[in-house]
Amino acid sequence: MKFGISWLAALLALAAAAPASTLSGKVTNGTTKKAQGGDEVVLLSLSQGMQEAARTKASASGEFKFEVPDQGGPHLVRVNHAGVNYFAMVPPGRSTADVQVYESAAKVEGLSGAVNIMRLQAANGTLQVTELYAVRNASDPPRTQMSDQAFEFYLPEGAQVESSMAQGPGGQPVNSAPVPQTEKNRYAFIFPLRPGETRFQVSYHVPYSGQATITPHPLLSFDHLVVMLPSSMKFVPGPGTQFQPMPGENGADVHVSSSIKPGEKLAFTVSGTGQIQETEDASAGSAGGGEMAQRGRPGGGLGAPEQTPDPLHQYRWFILGGLAVALAVGAFWVTSRPGSQPAENAMAEAGPELPAPSVQAPSAARGSGNALLDALKEELFQLEMDRHQGKITQAEYDQARTALDVTIQRAAARQNS
Repeated sequence: MKFGISWLAALLALAAAAPASTLSGKVTNGTTKKAQGGDEVVLLSLSQGMQEAARTKASASGEFKFEVPDQGGPHLVRVNHAGVNYFAMVPPGRSTADVQVYESAAKVEGLSGAVNIMRLQAANGTLQVTELYAVRNASDPPRTQMSDQAFEFYLPEGAQVESSMAQGPGGQPVNSAPVPQTEKNRYAFIFPLRPGETRFQVSYHVPYSGQATITPHPLLSFDHLVVMLPSSMKFVPGPGTQFQPMPGENGADVHVSSSIKPGEKLAFTVSGTGQIQETEDASAGSAGGGEMAQRGRPGGGLGAPEQTPDPLHQYRWFILGGLAVALAVGAFWVTSRPGSQPAENAMAEAGPELPAPSVQAPSAARGSGNALLDALKEELFQLEMDRHQGKITQAEYDQARTALDVTIQRAAARQNS
């Protein structure tokens, strides 16, 4: 189906501000708390498939300026410091973009795990596992940990990795493959652990004869280990372990062990078969990044009772809603981004990650044309980058483009009315 107005023209027609011809900003070192001069600053044009549009160096005071050759299009500012790339996204019409960088080290003090979540399902002789690791970098002064073993973890014997992703603080998920280490079943992500929380997700499967013993082997301390499995499967904690059952939803059981120490015994056995059923609300929690987590319904799953803080609330979308980073083709983030707070993001060797928006409930966003505009731009940025980096096929790109066309056309019609 063809529309009289192109997807890009419709998107730009929604912009509230006129495009700027000059883009300026400042690079600040979050470790030294001083201006960072001398770093190379690159302007990338996202409307042209992430092509380099301009290049300069930050002055001694950290300042930089570009004459934007393709006015009105979305851009990305990239700054490389100490071997790690940091980013600031520049929507059409914005004339400033500040970037914060950090000093890097192979090992930094202050790393700990917030949560390790394991979702297990079994069918047809296969045990399917998806793990989420949330790792905090609270180094002081703040530094980025970056090396060939930036984050290490173990997988069960015989595990076959199917997919894996990483997400930096305030960033969107990007494909990042774990690298096997010399020690058997030990893997590492070559992905910067910037100050804040970085999340890793790994999906894998192991042969399954109807029963399996899983032995997590944490290399960091973790606040919580969460195991989720269908209620049709049986969970038996191993000797010396302390798992507490928690009410589940969607026909699933949840078991939690807290205050995990490195090397602690955490074995458990699962048996039986079953699949975790996704509901409409759960899927919305997955794609929406945690709307369900914020409801905190008393007595519902991991929802906290009234006036009682739930330490796992921010991960509830993963526990109940499925894959954290598997967004439906053509779906888009509903955003609300403060104009004064720039987003800076690290980059793995495989490619960059774009800033991720904070998420509002859809009902709140429907009344805001600016929020919808930002959402469309976010998804457009990611789609173009995925195509440029070869992460999606042409057919997948065309399908996503069609979905975006429909959404943009509807948004334009509402805006005009």
